[in-house]
Amino acid sequence: MEKKDLRIVFMGTPEFAVETLKALVENDYNVVAVVTQPDKPVGRHQTEMQPSEVKKYALEHNLPVLQPVKMKDPEFVEQLRSYQANLQVVVAFRMLPEVVWDMPEYGTFNVHAALLPQYRGAAPINWAVIHGETQTGVTTFFLDHDIDTGRIIMQKPFDIPETADVEYVYDGLMHLGAEICLETLNRIIAADGHPESIPQEEMIAVGSELHAAPKIFKETCEINWNQPAKKVYDFIRGLSPYPGAWCTLVSPEGKETVLKIFKTSRTDKTTGQPRSTAVVDRKPCIKATDELLMIEELQLAGKKRMSGRDFLNGIKNFENYIIK
Repeated sequence: MEKKDLRIVFMGTPEFAVETLKALVENDYNVVAVVTQPDKPVGRHQTEMQPSEVKKYALEHNLPVLQPVKMKDPEFVEQLRSYQANLQVVVAFRMLPEVVWDMPEYGTFNVHAALLPQYRGAAPINWAVIHGETQTGVTTFFLDHDIDTGRIIMQKPFDIPETADVEYVYDGLMHLGAEICLETLNRIIAADGHPESIPQEEMIAVGSELHAAPKIFKETCEINWNQPAKKVYDFIRGLSPYPGAWCTLVSPEGKETVLKIFKTSRTDKTTGQPRSTAVVDRKPCIKATDELLMIEELQLAGKKRMSGRDFLNGIKNFENYIIK
């Protein structure tokens, strides 16, 4: 098979997916159409419609764009079929029905931001950091009936520094995802559309624990201070900068305020009870079960993100506050 013979439909929505689409375009792959989410209403009155990052890039490069509300819609399915793609590439998109992923003769492969079979699900980057992993990566695999369970084509590892937050890992995997996509396409072309792939079951070590990566909601992001500082530290960086881990700060008068925390550091100081507050080196601290965590960057509800020291400049007697 020649590169020019490969007709590709690309599916994706956020910035993370743009890097891979850009790699396809800049390397002269024949992207015949792009599928992305419908525009979203934004603004105070929800009257403005905001296109996805993938749609913006596609229109800038004169690529046809499809935005189905329902992936099983017969009109969309026929429109998709009309592009006669023999391969589909998916990055950070929704779950596809069989009528869509099984349409091309060479199938549909996904670029997933984790080393499958670990971290199947919608938020693999967040959960890898939350669990304190020192390594993650990207995987390309063929889609099948169950989410993130298909046969693996390729994997590339990515190291996670102990101080890294989600933004750091996101940026690294975004570029690594584009690389692995191009390498996967090379394998597909070299194998005339049928590259070697491995069932995920063969990659699960006996007795190993599989971590899931479910979608994250506001309730997911509430900090549990009744656990060791290392777990709280990893939880906070695993949700930073977005959507942000939070807890409830209660003043001596009983006023409650949501406190988002974006960055902490370990102190090795063990004074106080879990959830108690303290000031160390002119920075706010909150006690986990074993030690105080120093709050380096935070945000009060309705305020801008600020440093811990700036926060203390605007608040008196932080030691008398409690964490609910």
